[in-house]
Amino acid sequence: MPRPPGHGPDYEVRRQKIIDTAATLFARHGYAATSINELGRAVGLAKGALYYYIGSKENLLIEIQSRVMDPLLSRARQIAGLDADPLVRLRLLSESLLTIIFRRLDHIWVYEHDYRSLTGDYLDTLLGQRAEFEQLVRGLLTEAVEAGTFRAVEPHLATLQFLNLHNHTYQWVKPDGQWDASYLSGEYCDTLLRGFGAPGAALPDVEGEAAAFKRDRPDLPLDPEAAWQPAALAAS
Repeated sequence: MPRPPGHGPDYEVRRQKIIDTAATLFARHGYAATSINELGRAVGLAKGALYYYIGSKENLLIEIQSRVMDPLLSRARQIAGLDADPLVRLRLLSESLLTIIFRRLDHIWVYEHDYRSLTGDYLDTLLGQRAEFEQLVRGLLTEAVEAGTFRAVEPHLATLQFLNLHNHTYQWVKPDGQWDASYLSGEYCDTLLRGFGAPGAALPDVEGEAAAFKRDRPDLPLDPEAAWQPAALAAS
């Protein structure tokens, strides 16, 4: 007798495929205009079977957000905890964020455009994920101010500048274009770090140190969807 949906060994693989397909449909047609029946046809499931995987259509928006934010938050916490200059950690975090933007353009498009469709606990979950990421960025910016590397920038405004420069990349970037995540991160951070820099303060060689980290620590990839090795993480 076949296992019911949600209990088979490939349940999570199929659920993630449904989430990714929903992101593509919502980005193309809009959340409100895409019906559950349309999604069911795209993934080959009847409505009842589809709900075993997704719970509700509204929950799909959270699942699409989490497809990006769960790995990104995990990686951001790890990067923030490294024993490195705060500017270097900002540069690594920047590349990590851009890496997942490049890979999950449809997901980014959906939660940037359709999060207002969420209500109650669903909205609280989404806003909580965003707030935690913003706090990690703000913490690194504050460290740089306290170290005297940055002038006394207002932390919330500086965080918004960092996020605005990165988060709107999805609107125009082409993953197979001339610029990759590493290049854009270097350009963005050069603009931001020089702009935030304290008068007379010597900035560290952020690009050199970021390149050395990526070269010397391949076991600690910046890609949020790639695992860090536990032993290497403990050693860092």
